Amino acid sequence: MDKTNAMRILDSLGIEYGVREYSSELTDGAQVAAALGAEPDRVFKTLVTEGSDGNHYVFVVPVSGSLDLKKAARAAGIRSVSMLPQKKLFPLTGYVHGGCSPIAMKKSLVTFVEETAQLFDRIFCSAGRRGCNLEIAPDELLSVIDGKYAPLSD
Repeated sequence: MDKTNAMRILDSLGIEYGVREYSSELTDGAQVAAALGAEPDRVFKTLVTEGSDGNHYVFVVPVSGSLDLKKAARAAGIRSVSMLPQKKLFPLTGYVHGGCSPIAMKKSLVTFVEETAQLFDRIFCSAGRRGCNLEIAPDELLSVIDGKYAPLSD
């Protein structure tokens, strides 16, 4: 298996993680969670947004719910956020839709993780390509991405 940039960064920092692969055809969060054999509340998706202040923000939320845009804006301390158009994702982050990791984006973006991640010893998030997830302690993830916990899901 080829290492992703996210894995290389974790290796360089000496952070322990697991790698789980599944069919890259799966795009539905519930299907991905089932393929990983994990409850959907433990499997997280990475969403990139545009803020009313002109900046971009990243929100990492469980696949079992969706991002509450009002809560996201409140966490970021701005008036509003909207989802980033898909065509802008790769140029901004270096990642494709369905394979966007919160780790190792092209640019360092302000990132928030749903506070429920703290309920688990380890959570899953994208490793940086479709069909590949990292299993990592939520506090370790937060430290790597310099993120903050916040209530974000509906």
